[in-house]
Amino acid sequence: MHRPTGRDQDPGHEPDTLAHHVVDTVESLVTLWFTAVEDVVPHLSARQLSALQTVRRRPELNLTALAEHLEIGLPTASRLCGRLVSAGLLQRTVQPHNRREVRLVVTADGRRFLADVTERRSLCLATVFEAMTPGERASLQRGLGAFQQAHARTRPQPRGEGQSGGDAVTGG
Repeated sequence: MHRPTGRDQDPGHEPDTLAHHVVDTVESLVTLWFTAVEDVVPHLSARQLSALQTVRRRPELNLTALAEHLEIGLPTASRLCGRLVSAGLLQRTVQPHNRREVRLVVTADGRRFLADVTERRSLCLATVFEAMTPGERASLQRGLGAFQQAHARTRPQPRGEGQSGGDAVTGG
C-alpha cells in the first residue's frame, strides 16, 4: 500500500520501517522520561502525574471532565484526585452556584512539583542533546516539527474538543 515518492526511495524511509525505528527510540525516551523523576517526592504514578498536568493545562476542568479526559471512571478519578489532595498538590473546591460541581485547582506545591518534574526531564534531555552534533540536533528539530504537523493532520479529534463549552459538567 506504500506509494513511493522521490523522497523515500531508500528502504529505510518506508513508513513501516521508520515506525519500528521510532518505537525503539520512543522506548528509550520513555525510560529517560520516567527515570528523570523516579526520585521526586512525592512519587506519583503516571496517571496521577498526567491528571495533575491536565488540571494545570486546563483549569476549567471539573472532576467529571477530568475523568472523561483521562478516559477513566468517575470513582477512579475521585480516588486519584483524593491522593493528589492528600499530597497537597491539588485542591477540590465546590462551586457556590452549583454545589454538586467539584472544580480542581493545582496548589502552589503542585505547581512547584510540576516545575521540578519539567526541570528534571529537561536536564536529562539536554544531556542527550549535548552528545549530539549541531547538525544532528537541527535534523531532530526539523523531524519533530514535521512529525507534529503530520500528526495534527491525521489524528482524530479527541472526545470533548470542538464541543460547546456552555454548561459545566457536574461531578462529585
